[in-house]
Amino acid sequence: MKKIYDITILTDQRYVNPSSDSQYIKNILFEDNSLIKALSNKGIKVYRTNWDNPDFNWNDTEYIIFRSTWDYFDRFTEFSIWLEKVSAMTKLINPKSLIYWNIDKHYLLDIQKKGIRIPNTIFIKKKERKNLKEICSNLKWDEFILKPAISGAARHTYRFKLTDIKKYEKIFKSLILEEAMIIQEFERQIITKGEVSFMLFSGKYSHAILKMAKKGDFRVQDDFGGTIENYIPNDEEIKFIEKAIKACKPIPVYARIDVMWNNQNEMCVGEIELIEPELWFRMDPNAAENCATAIKNYISGN
Repeated sequence: MKKIYDITILTDQRYVNPSSDSQYIKNILFEDNSLIKALSNKGIKVYRTNWDNPDFNWNDTEYIIFRSTWDYFDRFTEFSIWLEKVSAMTKLINPKSLIYWNIDKHYLLDIQKKGIRIPNTIFIKKKERKNLKEICSNLKWDEFILKPAISGAARHTYRFKLTDIKKYEKIFKSLILEEAMIIQEFERQIITKGEVSFMLFSGKYSHAILKMAKKGDFRVQDDFGGTIENYIPNDEEIKFIEKAIKACKPIPVYARIDVMWNNQNEMCVGEIELIEPELWFRMDPNAAENCATAIKNYISGN
């Protein structure tokens, strides 16, 4: 029996019928509506709803595609239960195997094993008994970044030096009881050179933006006052990110790779975002069309 919708675009409840008309909300609606329009122009029947909509029958849609589900990492247990249930009722884009792999930042170790450079990183298991000072004292780094292994939007992300580590012991102790954590070497050039987000569709480069933190901060997200601008990569950078995307199996329909320069001035992958990355369609007139083409090719089996 043919389903009602070819694709359902997923958001979170705050963005279904938002009362606010802030620039942040306008950007979300523009991004989602741009993809809806591009898909509809290709004859694809599209619907949009929140991922936790109790009134939507997931059997009614052939595929679901994650776009602005930006509350899932705050409700991870609930999201995991929902994801397991819905994946038995419809097909996921990106596919289920990639989503499960990409949820936990341990995937960084997988791509490192395939020759993709990442920042110096160690993972701390949940309920680790060592304190933060014991762990960091063995690392020959000047500064550290602490963040959860499952996270987004810089949730519980802290920068510190060994000399002020005492301030973060209580935070670390409370977090490690609940979830696995990551400690990374702080790459100083994130402040001076920023971070570049590369958008790829079907494994091919589409467009890029440069994100810069506001003065006095290190977090490049616009949630924290960061700025964005278009970025024109060179051939070496495109080669680097297209090699990185090949470390994902299968090749994602859509992806965002965040690249920074480490303390040795080498490109390294900070994140590969395959679940619900912001793709900045508003920064490139061809971006939504490129994404829609990749989606259509995927659902057509091309």
